[in-house]
Parts: sequence; structure tokens; C-alpha cells
Amino acid sequence: MSIATYYHVIKHSQFNKNINKIKGIKPIATFGVAILLSAFSLSTNATTLISATDYLDCNLPKHLQERCIKRGNCPKIDIKYLKTNHDWLNGVVNGRINDLIVNSKMSESASINNKSSQADVRAAIDDFAASQFADLPADSVFTYRLMIEPKYIGHVDNFELFEIHSYVFTGGAHGMPYSEYLVFDSTTKQQVQLVDMLQKGKKSDFEALAYDAYKQWVGTVASDTHDYEQSWPFVFSDNITLTDKGIDIRYQHYSIGPYAYGMPVLSIPYDKLNTSIKPYFMPQ
Repeated sequence: MSIATYYHVIKHSQFNKNINKIKGIKPIATFGVAILLSAFSLSTNATTLISATDYLDCNLPKHLQERCIKRGNCPKIDIKYLKTNHDWLNGVVNGRINDLIVNSKMSESASINNKSSQADVRAAIDDFAASQFADLPADSVFTYRLMIEPKYIGHVDNFELFEIHSYVFTGGAHGMPYSEYLVFDSTTKQQVQLVDMLQKGKKSDFEALAYDAYKQWVGTVASDTHDYEQSWPFVFSDNITLTDKGIDIRYQHYSIGPYAYGMPVLSIPYDKLNTSIKPYFMPQ
């Protein structure tokens, strides 16, 4: 089964943005896993970013295709990879996406620390598809779902900011979303994490600021902060990104609140961070 291929060019400048229409896209093979390479305009690039968008030729094994035909419902797998003209960015972001694929059956508290090979990724996709047929009765109307997508969310000074979103549904009342920030220093061409931003010995100060932000957030969702904290106590997270106003901390579902509260973001303004964050990461 062949997988359709198409290309597009994104032109981007400070004053003008023109996205060429994509024409002549061919149908995707029925049982091919759609793994899309997506492109974003980066502020550190020249005025034109040229990118290719390909569906990876990653078909399900024949015995799984036959089950899809017999049952009339296949798992839905939609995985997007980042592709820019910065190979070092592509490598880190797409490596992280591969880790999420291999850990696609994670719970909200699962640790994702693997360095996954392409063989691991292919095996995980096949296993995810097979698990639907193993877990659900033949007449089930439900289908398993795996979605992973990187998004470029902007830049602050020399730092390029991304967020990876994923969604896994394997039955139950709802699926499990997941979101992870990635910060990159375009000068050093390195990923930057909270541990790199903190001044020496200042982690506890930052945690205190995060706890204050947590209490402010609780005040927006509960009338009694003390009672709420008994059920959903504060936990520290290093899932952070820079913004034009400060540092945002993203939490997963069930980390500090029930599922219905989504994935909360706690914000700490720069004027509170000057004694805990290195000057290099403060607004220039």
C-alpha cells in the first residue's frame, strides 16, 4: 500500500505571512498509519522556511489489517512529527514524540524517560492497534485513539518554545490527554529545562512561588482553599515554559485537580523571579 506524499512552502516575515494552498493531495491508504511531518515558522529563521510534509510508510501488519476488514473499525492513530530547517530541533522534538508513542499506554502519573528507536516505535504502533482487538468485544462500537502533535507556541528573546500534545483513548469514560513544554536556546542550540534556569540553591524559593500560584489558581475553582487542598494537594512540576510575562507551569489531568478541571497552568510573573531565575533567562 502506498502512502500519499505532498509538499508545501510557508513564507513568513515580520509584516507578512502567506501560506500557499496545498493542491492535489491523494487519498491515504486505508490501513496506513498517518504519521504526518508538520512545519512551523521560527523567528530565528530567514524570511522563508521551506518544509516537506510526508506520510510515513508505516502500514499495520497483514493480520491486523484483516481484523480491521472483518470488524469494520480500526484504531485511529494520528501522529505528527516536527520538520524544520533546524535539524537539532527536529531531533529533540521528534525523539520526544517517539518516546510518547512507545509509552502510549501511560497513565497520568507515568514516567516517560525512554530513548526510543524506530523499531521501538513501529512495535508500539502495532501493539497499540492489536490491543484494541484483544481488549474490546468484536461488536464494540468504540475504537482506540492515539494522537500526538507538536506545536510551535512562540519565542521569548533567544528562546524558541514548543508544546507537545497527546491524547490516548483505550476505553472508559474518557481518554487521557497529556501536554509537555519544550524550551530551546537558539544561541546554544540546546534544550533548556527548569534546572538550567534556576540560580544555585534556589529551587525551594521557586517551589514556594509555584505554591503561591497554586493557591491563587485554587481560588478560581473552589470557595474554600483549605478544603480543596485536602483533596488535591499541591505537587511540584518542572513542566515549564517562558512567556512574555513570566514562567508558566503546566499540570496534567488529576495532578492538582479532577479531570473536569483540565490541565491547569500556573503563572509566575518575572518581577517575582529575579532572585530565583538566572539573569540570562529574564527579559532582555
